[in-house]
Amino acid sequence: MTRVSAVINIYEEDPTLISEAIASIRAQTRPADEIIVVQDGMHRDYSALFARHPDLTLLRQENMGLAAARNTGLRAATGDMILFLDGDDRLMPEAIAVNLAQLEGEPGALMAFGGWRFIEADGTPLPQIVMPPLGEDPVATLLRGNCIGMHSTVLYRRSALLAEGGFAPDFRACEDYELYLRMARRGPILATGRLLAEYRQHGGNMSSDHPMMMRTALRVLAAQEPHLAGRPDWAAARRQGIAAWKVHYARQQYADILKAARGQAPAGRVLRSWLRMTRAVPWTMGKVVMSEILSRIRAAIRTDARQRPVDHVDWGQLRRTTPVSPWFGFDRGLPVDRRYIEGFLTTSAGDIRGRVLEVGDNAYTLRFGGDRVTASEVLHVDPEAPGVTYVADLADGAGLPDNAFDCIVLTQTLHLIYDMPAAIRTIRRILAPGGVLLLTVPGVSSVDQGEWGGTWFWSLTAASLGRLLSDAFQVENVSVETHGNVLVATAFLHGLAASELTDEEFAVADPNYPVIVTARARKA
Repeated sequence: MTRVSAVINIYEEDPTLISEAIASIRAQTRPADEIIVVQDGMHRDYSALFARHPDLTLLRQENMGLAAARNTGLRAATGDMILFLDGDDRLMPEAIAVNLAQLEGEPGALMAFGGWRFIEADGTPLPQIVMPPLGEDPVATLLRGNCIGMHSTVLYRRSALLAEGGFAPDFRACEDYELYLRMARRGPILATGRLLAEYRQHGGNMSSDHPMMMRTALRVLAAQEPHLAGRPDWAAARRQGIAAWKVHYARQQYADILKAARGQAPAGRVLRSWLRMTRAVPWTMGKVVMSEILSRIRAAIRTDARQRPVDHVDWGQLRRTTPVSPWFGFDRGLPVDRRYIEGFLTTSAGDIRGRVLEVGDNAYTLRFGGDRVTASEVLHVDPEAPGVTYVADLADGAGLPDNAFDCIVLTQTLHLIYDMPAAIRTIRRILAPGGVLLLTVPGVSSVDQGEWGGTWFWSLTAASLGRLLSDAFQVENVSVETHGNVLVATAFLHGLAASELTDEEFAVADPNYPVIVTARARKA
């Protein structure tokens, strides 16, 4: 059986935060086989904290830097796979399971990573960070910037990490970024968009020293020079990366100045950092400041324009009291809402595995689950429906087995059930421990003019769906998203097809106009 080692690196973090980090590893759906804590520096006594965790391996060393501390944990680990968590950060419950599934699915891959989000100092979550895709050439992507972002999302194959010599101790920061580039040159690395970790923001973060972080990131890119021979594409990517890092940290510095002006950051420290950054990259700082000022002016102009009423609306072909198509757009092509539904299932495809139950038919199970599915079953109220396995009503759940399914796919059906809370309770009952519900419901929508019109009871918002699911599943195991905007909603109400809108128009998400609401809920 594959063994997983988790290494927590601590320096002088608050014991409460370290306890949260430990708890996040213990709460994994696929537990770590060993937890190693490396204390880099002897300045703080944590004996009371670790007395409560006698099963942990605690290693202490003089302050040698984060790279050296991680190497200490690497040498002590015995697992086949290894992850590193900073003492003030947290893992999401499925972090190990998701990355392990990636690596076991591709034995030649050296590491796997996923998504992350910032949290406030008190643990309040902020929106997930959207990172650039890894692309077909991970080395080029990484030369342009750190598309991984947060080291705690990474699970390494320990043998590959040892073969690379671990972390470079002469990098006091960006040691993870330098390692990613070495690993990407050595072999495949894998990525998922799933949220796997949380990065805590506070004044003590090393990354808040913007001049130092920029200088080190540029040093990482300078160290790539020997590997660029014969690769003009990599050389071009590195040039882009050098410019991007300068702009990135200049913008971070500008944001800190604004915080200091509002009394939200220590003015003395921020001013000293500003002067260091201005001396290092004066031209970039000047461009960023001017760009930010102009951006604020343009935003003010746009806001003023939005506040003025539109004098005249050209309705064109939409000046009509009947829709272009009364059939949701099926007669014109792919319906608008299907674009969001299928996009959600694409990003959640890793959950469609094992024994899967889909309501209505199993088309999405087969399409998005593929060979991860060991058993595909169908629930329907009509015993004559093709491929039906269970004839049942989710509201009472009679005849459905307990703790049976690894995944339930329920698209555009829950709103047809009058007693939705009862249906959700049934779903939770029949999910296996660790099983996942993938759910979509309509928001802004016309009512079906066919067989389902008589039972079209509900339209939902993110708030109502989140409350409904949280009553049955723990709130931390529920994630809800809205998809759509006023243009897409208008197109959907008129029954236009997805092909009649652009990708850019679909990409704008306005929670005030939810065409589709999607949710993922996991049974603990």
